[in-house]
Amino acid sequence: MKIRFIAVGGTIDKVYFDRMSAYQVGESAIGQMLRDANVTFEYSCESMIHKDSLDMDDKDRQEIYAAIEEDENPYIIVTHGTDTMIQTAKKLQGISNKVIVLTGAMVPARFKESDAPFNIGCAVAAVQSLAPGVYIAMNGRIFDPGNVRKNRDLNRFEEI
Repeated sequence: MKIRFIAVGGTIDKVYFDRMSAYQVGESAIGQMLRDANVTFEYSCESMIHKDSLDMDDKDRQEIYAAIEEDENPYIIVTHGTDTMIQTAKKLQGISNKVIVLTGAMVPARFKESDAPFNIGCAVAAVQSLAPGVYIAMNGRIFDPGNVRKNRDLNRFEEI
């Protein structure tokens, strides 16, 4: 089993430049996280879009859709900003015969206290064990995109 990682931006890959919150979405941290974890499965990583999810639009979602639909690999993990992750997951539900898991982070992967490695680990377990479909892996849970929301007050995803 080979897992394809597609990084599209979001907090997980943010790089901050000052204390006033100036940032840009940098190169994906996935490859380094996987090397640090000493994983033994085969994988490939691709970056595209490089945007905060609040700046993503339907054209960006269509680009992600097309990239996944055309990919021969049936096991896909997408790292995505948490603010519009649910919208993108719903868009991807039109793709069949693939296990697609979206995940991200509330804190950039480059920060020691980041939730990124844990969320990536959950997504890796999910993509290997779930039936074809689209899922969200956040906060130690696997969610159906049609039955989840981001709770900004508690800084987590929860079932609705």
